Amino acid sequence: MGKFSKAGGREMPELNTSSLPDLVFAFLFFIMMVTSMREVTLKVQFRAPAATELQKLEKKSLVTFIYVGKPMPELQKQFGSESRVQLNDQFAEISEIQNYIAQEKSSMKEEDQPFMTVSIKADKDTKMGIITDIKQALREAYALKISYSATKRVD
Repeated sequence: MGKFSKAGGREMPELNTSSLPDLVFAFLFFIMMVTSMREVTLKVQFRAPAATELQKLEKKSLVTFIYVGKPMPELQKQFGSESRVQLNDQFAEISEIQNYIAQEKSSMKEEDQPFMTVSIKADKDTKMGIITDIKQALREAYALKISYSATKRVD
């Protein structure tokens, strides 16, 4: 019968970590690409409509959103239950839209300003009069590209 014994003091070889920074960078890059950050906290209720036509936007950074709908339930005590306009994170009046568009245009590069698109995201229960007033304010602010998304009411 043979005798098994450890010969000498063999040590465990060191772990090669030279490629670890490359792996961490690749993982971080992947997470950054698949994650999207919400820029605006919605304060109005918005039920997205079923789309019948789609238009692909080349640069999403050139899109400015105007949200229209009833305030969230926790804000209805303060702001009422009628449809309100939300610009960025604040409720606003229709008369403030022109200043908002001018401010958004001034924050863009000069060569991108003609390609600015304003997207009106309205709840399906929003009255068309409010949408018409918003569109008129946008025309006066020289917002040339306006997209509108809402569902049609079937009575």
